[in-house]
Amino acid sequence: MKGVEVLGTPPPRQMHLGLFILGTGSHIAGWRWPGAVTDFSDLGAIQQIARTAERGRFDLIFMGDNLYADPGSHPSYTLRLEPLTMMAALATTTKHVGLGATASTTYGDPWSTARAFASLDHISGGRAAWNAVTSTNPAAGANFDKPLPEHAERYERAEEFLDVVIRLWDAWDDDALVADRATGVYLDPKKLRAIDHVGRHFKVKGPVNIGRAPQGRPIVLQAGGSAPGQALAARTADVVFTVTQDIEESKAAYRAVKERMPAFGRTPDQLAMLPGVMPVVGRTDKEAREKLAILQSFVDSRNGLQLLTDRLGFDMTGYDFDGPVPELPQTEFSQTFARVLLDKARRDGLTLRDLYNLNAAARGHWVLCGSPETIADTLQLWFEERAGDGFNVMPPWFHDGFDDFVDGVVPILQERGLFRREYEGTTLRELLGLARPQP
Repeated sequence: MKGVEVLGTPPPRQMHLGLFILGTGSHIAGWRWPGAVTDFSDLGAIQQIARTAERGRFDLIFMGDNLYADPGSHPSYTLRLEPLTMMAALATTTKHVGLGATASTTYGDPWSTARAFASLDHISGGRAAWNAVTSTNPAAGANFDKPLPEHAERYERAEEFLDVVIRLWDAWDDDALVADRATGVYLDPKKLRAIDHVGRHFKVKGPVNIGRAPQGRPIVLQAGGSAPGQALAARTADVVFTVTQDIEESKAAYRAVKERMPAFGRTPDQLAMLPGVMPVVGRTDKEAREKLAILQSFVDSRNGLQLLTDRLGFDMTGYDFDGPVPELPQTEFSQTFARVLLDKARRDGLTLRDLYNLNAAARGHWVLCGSPETIADTLQLWFEERAGDGFNVMPPWFHDGFDDFVDGVVPILQERGLFRREYEGTTLRELLGLARPQP
């Protein structure tokens, strides 16, 4: 009609998929599967995993971190490459997939963190992501001569840490580098600035000695599920990884974060929430259940019990394994995992042995077992019900455990129009549909 602007139909909402990479698999005993990767410092194996992620058109690869070695816990917590170093290596052998590494706001410093992730963004051509964590296990403190602060203080420090890092990233304008041979001007001094931050936890002059990142700012990832963690995510995060065991629980967490965002001048579509899921894929539902049973038969009770103790924050060795899960108070450590696991136990009437098996399978994350069609149906339901904007996929082992998902489940999601067939854009920010921020 003349004089009336006809707006195009908005594109359909599509899933985002992240790969949570633990080289020996998310299942605590996944490395025992015949032919599985056993060494998380094997760069060749990690490069193959990254190639598979790109073949599956994943948005990003995400690597958690651990700041202490415990041979009694998950094998990938104790033997691993340092995340930023590993992602820098992967940047040279990948073209599209985002590269997310973890760095602690409790044991790190803002200037070094801002510089390192801006550097990764330049090396990768705009694909860097920082998983900002407060750290939760007190064992790490012994490696830094610093006891783990209480939960509230960790988040207070994290808020200031993130603010400083973002200001450091924004302290450079895009065109600060002049390099004019005729005039001899290399940098325009008006286009890079000190931040002169003085706060309770940090005093940082700035700027960093690396120019503005190709994405403007690297993507910020977070995983906190407590109220302070949700508030921090609503204010600063681009992607949130969530811990869940139940669709209604996941929908509630989704709403809790998204509804906080307008208070910080942000819209809900500026943040992607990705529940963690460990998919066990078989040709049939029966075969998938058989695979999971084999994986569970590999679990060493000592390692499994240590992992449960770590997740709950209590020594569980003195309890009756075939009795009900005891009432445990909330601790200062790993609050989200403990809450999700204990809520699941109460909701489903689990014994401590049931909880032990559940935690050993995916370290407290959701286990989804079935044929490619069953898994695709479930992921579609969660996505359409707004339990997530996609998923943080946590294969039980590599490489077959990941190949099964990429070759079986991803094509079904693509056929249903739920997931991309090809990469569009060159930066991680573009893959996530996020605007490039201005300094």
